[in-house]
Amino acid sequence: MPTVVGRVTDLNFEPFYIDMERRGIILQDVKLADMPQALRDGEINAGPVSLVDSFTLEDICNPVAGFCLSASNKAGSNLLYSKKPIEELSGGIVAAATPDTTTQKLYEVLLSEKYQGQHGSYVAMQDEHDAFVISGDDALRRRRGSRGYTHRYDLGEEWHRLTNLPFIFARWMGLKDLTEDETLLVEDTLYVGLEDGVDSLFHVSEPKDHLLMMARDIVEYIIGYRYFVGLSERKSIDLFKSYLSKLPN
Repeated sequence: MPTVVGRVTDLNFEPFYIDMERRGIILQDVKLADMPQALRDGEINAGPVSLVDSFTLEDICNPVAGFCLSASNKAGSNLLYSKKPIEELSGGIVAAATPDTTTQKLYEVLLSEKYQGQHGSYVAMQDEHDAFVISGDDALRRRRGSRGYTHRYDLGEEWHRLTNLPFIFARWMGLKDLTEDETLLVEDTLYVGLEDGVDSLFHVSEPKDHLLMMARDIVEYIIGYRYFVGLSERKSIDLFKSYLSKLPN
């Protein structure tokens, strides 16, 4: 049977997939927040998973080599918009504009470790709130600002200022029952895809109107990402885990 891979359609994930269909892999569009359940249900064999969610899949999944989505010193699409400075958000109500658990937990860690505050609660966007977190293409569309929110924070940049480390927003995970050949196929297409995919985005000539991005905006955005776990990424994951363990349940 063919290998089925979950495809996240956000721009920063695009390079991963460029070689897959040519190699016989079936791509199934899955939102990042839905990727863990799709793996548990067996709908897909592998895919990128939000970092916090990846910790909960270790019983059924292994990392696919070291492939990841890592923001070197700023994210560009994992943002906090607030009506007041972040240091005044302790106990505040925050709306989740996108259901990305890692972006939410990163905000909570930063509030605790950098600003000595404590997260209050999450609500829907339509409810009254002090700030909101947003990620992915939704954040790119609003990257220039949001009316009524005078404070904008790039959470990847805030993490880098705190730790001098990159931040890993997602990791590739594959089911443990993948055969060796299936695993190698996914790994190989990721290697090839990243070589060609990142290069193609660097040389893209067409704007992405749905994101309000010109070619130069795309290059500036993508150049800030790394796609493989190195020593700095490993240190960052371990440090983030230790900070997570200190958050109130």
